Amino acid sequence: RRKKMKKKLVRMSPAMSIAFVLFASHAGGGFATGNQANTYFVKLGWSGLVSAVVAMVLLTWTLKEAIVMYNSRGLKSYKELFETLYHPFDKLELVFEGFYYIMVVMVIASTISGSASALKEFFNFNYGLSVLGVSVLTLMLAIFGERLVRNVGTLMGMVILVTSVLIYLVGSFKGDLVGVLTSNFSKTGFSNLDKAIFNGFIYAGFQCVQIPSMISCSRVLNSEREVSKSMKLSCLINSLALGLSVLMLLVWRGYYTGLEGGEVIPTLTSTNAMGFKWMTAFYVISLVLCLLSSGVSIIYGFVSRFENSNALRKVESLEFRRFGLAVVILVLSMAISMAGLTNIIKYGYGYCGYIAILFIVLPFATVGYYKNKKYLQPEVRREFVLD
Repeated sequence: RRKKMKKKLVRMSPAMSIAFVLFASHAGGGFATGNQANTYFVKLGWSGLVSAVVAMVLLTWTLKEAIVMYNSRGLKSYKELFETLYHPFDKLELVFEGFYYIMVVMVIASTISGSASALKEFFNFNYGLSVLGVSVLTLMLAIFGERLVRNVGTLMGMVILVTSVLIYLVGSFKGDLVGVLTSNFSKTGFSNLDKAIFNGFIYAGFQCVQIPSMISCSRVLNSEREVSKSMKLSCLINSLALGLSVLMLLVWRGYYTGLEGGEVIPTLTSTNAMGFKWMTAFYVISLVLCLLSSGVSIIYGFVSRFENSNALRKVESLEFRRFGLAVVILVLSMAISMAGLTNIIKYGYGYCGYIAILFIVLPFATVGYYKNKKYLQPEVRREFVLD
């Protein structure tokens, strides 16, 4: 029995590792601010919980079909993945390219805005100056300290996750959770359920920005069964974490919506009200560090993607190319960040979500599912053949 159990754990470990990669990617700084949950779920009341689960089911289903398609055919890039999905209309792959680059800018803008908002709320710093300071610091770290930040980034990601879950648990039980839920249900009933399902689609849509990074680390999953197991586990973990954040924010919504700017980083505003100063200070520090590390990592990935492009080959110095690309993407992101975190998430992420529903989520759930089933029909292809 022990040997059988050990074998099961060994077989499960790749599935678990990929499940937690998605968890860390999704539940990073943007999730930890509480702004995403407040914008798309909490405003719907109790049905926001349904919306959060719908979002995670759709996201993991989309990723499951993407990873199966990528691994079963031994594809080499997300470009090849989307060409396979859209074939014979291969050029539709450019839609994802556009979506991905827009989302990259939006994510960097949200990391700058989130950091600046946290500094403004906790230290009462000027927002505009904070945006400028965070942008300059991000640029310096991207140029000189990228390796250090990437190494620390994983740790900071785990720290902010643990801190956020602790806040969610404490905050949920410190308020009248049952009373809030029953009161909200008696007022709204099922009236918000259709909006909840639609918001779940939007949220899953813009989270599809995770596809390139998820497929690149998914080679350890060598069968459709393993991919399915990994995504089911990830769906459970992410649904629980997101659900906890929605519950906590529902309890404190009456408080943070009554304060000017309270909805920008509702988790921080609510934590302040709980009276645990040490927890608030720890949360702010870890949140800013997590946001900075996320921004630096994304900028580095973007620069690496374009530093050797034909358009930049005329610039002989590789270091100058990298610096120029980093400056361009940061200036653009900094300009967008002046719109504020809430507007970036509500409009920037929202419109990208609409695009993703039509060109990523629904195609993978229908055409992708059909193509994968058809491709994996022969017994010989039950296991993926990977290089």
